Amino acid sequence: MSSEERAPVGVDTTRPSVARVYDYMLGGKDNFAVDRQAGQMALQITPDGPYAARANRGFLRRAVRHLVADHGIRQFLDIGSGLPTQGNVHEIAHQVDPQVRVVYVDSDPMVLAHGHALLANSPMTTVVQADARYPQQLLRDPEIQSMIDFEQPVGLLMLGFLHHLADAEDPGAIATAYRDSLPAGSYLAITHFHNPGERHPEAAKKAQVVEKIFNQTMGTGRWRQYDEIVSYFGDFELLEPGLVPLADWRPEPDEALSAQTDTYYTFVGAVARRN
Repeated sequence: MSSEERAPVGVDTTRPSVARVYDYMLGGKDNFAVDRQAGQMALQITPDGPYAARANRGFLRRAVRHLVADHGIRQFLDIGSGLPTQGNVHEIAHQVDPQVRVVYVDSDPMVLAHGHALLANSPMTTVVQADARYPQQLLRDPEIQSMIDFEQPVGLLMLGFLHHLADAEDPGAIATAYRDSLPAGSYLAITHFHNPGERHPEAAKKAQVVEKIFNQTMGTGRWRQYDEIVSYFGDFELLEPGLVPLADWRPEPDEALSAQTDTYYTFVGAVARRN
């Protein structure tokens, strides 16, 4: 049976999906020919693209473990979570405390189908299908409201989400709306495609080419510059080491040193706290 025949109801296999292209980059199997074609076009320019996907997962793992173990966060809202893969938020968090609550949110119906299957026996975790471009509507979702107590500190994850918003969609205002929903003591983690500009001109050139490919194939993808990405944290206090290439955010002792590739410079992340 082909992948297309196994597509859940509502899944369009004629257009590439951000979640499925990301799955392809991670070496997953929940993608279709159209997703692989989009990914392969990008890999012609930056063949180390799968490294970026793995670096994003590594950042997720370290950030979640840090927030649970060192800062006592016991509830997470994962915006634009993507398809389930090894090392999900709840798996990482539950290694420290099985009572941590996690809500995954994504607009892709395939994420919902796979998420429900994965989380069938996990009462502390759920998945919600919603359009993250509308934060007020999303935050009022009854399932989110039942799982997340917005009177207590929240770990808000927006990993690989804001760079799929066009400038006209005002990602700054969307980030502000999500930040404003968080009480004191909450944390915000963001990863974002990055154009390093004159600091790394070759990487910047490739970022521009890949951005064009992403927009031609998926209609989305913005490689923004440092100051704009930092602005999405508002007045939250950045944890050390600040906004850095993903592999440089609190690497663990047993992790191999990251290669200084073009992709290394064009995917950054940070975690910040609401004081």
